[in-house]
Amino acid sequence: MAKVTVRDLARATGLSIATVSRVLNGQANVSEPTRELVLKAVAGLGAEAPRPRGAKPIGPIYVRCPYLLTDYFGLIVSSVAETLTLHHRQVVLSAGTSARHASVLPGLAGRSDVGGAILILPPEPTEELVRLRDRRFPFVVVDPRTELPRDVASVSAAHSAGARRLMAHLVELGHRRIGILGGPSDWLASDGRLAGYAAALSDVGVLPSAELLRHVDEPTEENGYLVARDLLGLAGRPTALVAFNDRMAVGALRAARERGLDVPRDLSVAGFDDLDLSRATRPELTTVRQPLQEMGRMAVTLLMRLLDRHELEALHVELATELVVRASTGPVPQL
Repeated sequence: MAKVTVRDLARATGLSIATVSRVLNGQANVSEPTRELVLKAVAGLGAEAPRPRGAKPIGPIYVRCPYLLTDYFGLIVSSVAETLTLHHRQVVLSAGTSARHASVLPGLAGRSDVGGAILILPPEPTEELVRLRDRRFPFVVVDPRTELPRDVASVSAAHSAGARRLMAHLVELGHRRIGILGGPSDWLASDGRLAGYAAALSDVGVLPSAELLRHVDEPTEENGYLVARDLLGLAGRPTALVAFNDRMAVGALRAARERGLDVPRDLSVAGFDDLDLSRATRPELTTVRQPLQEMGRMAVTLLMRLLDRHELEALHVELATELVVRASTGPVPQL
């Protein structure tokens, strides 16, 4: 993009240089029509807005996690908060399911009480995140729900690679008919994991079967139980079940017990995340470990660099996962 100066934008909008500078600095004492006028001028010139010198945003960091702070989200949020403390930043936390329906992003850039944000699995559409970026508000997305533009900073786990290793483990044990207890179909993590599963099966000449795939809106233990019960009721039932997360895998273990199936002798079951829960089941769960705490630390690192006006080359960071083999998977049974 071409560079423009504050003077160029003032000339294009008819505003004063001081007013344009306040917009670019994200200051609150600017009316919304004025802010939009400057941003439209930037876009109309096909340019990148100038970064005012010495305009490092200050103030607490807004952390949005519109979900219950269970062992999954709680680990990420705790890591974010601890790392921000090391950077001498306070936290403004918005969490819980009630926060999911609040319209937060449109007004975030105009808030004078926060200097940046970390958004964990934001439910808002990509367009809202793009508008927030266009207003030059510094933020980082953790575990994005949808595909983001290249210049929106994000941190996630390597979902596809982790899923491929897990499926390859089952394939090596002889499994070919593997049921998938999938998460929400519109989540980016779901797409990555399904691609990994399919790749491992294709390595042995097996095409994924739509009959063996189920999606749920919420990846809970109860939904895992319901879809596992459905899959185990098929005429040619799967010899293994792979769940979107460890909670769904626990539901699958319950469905297997109801049918009198021994795990792993009659059925292999695997999860994803490696929560403490995966070591509390009997048998203990084979799963894929996500670096949840490191995701939180990395998100803070990226945000601090954005606040320091550093240019980031790797804006989409994927952290390595690890296959953890435990007692819930075994050789394919002879049905």
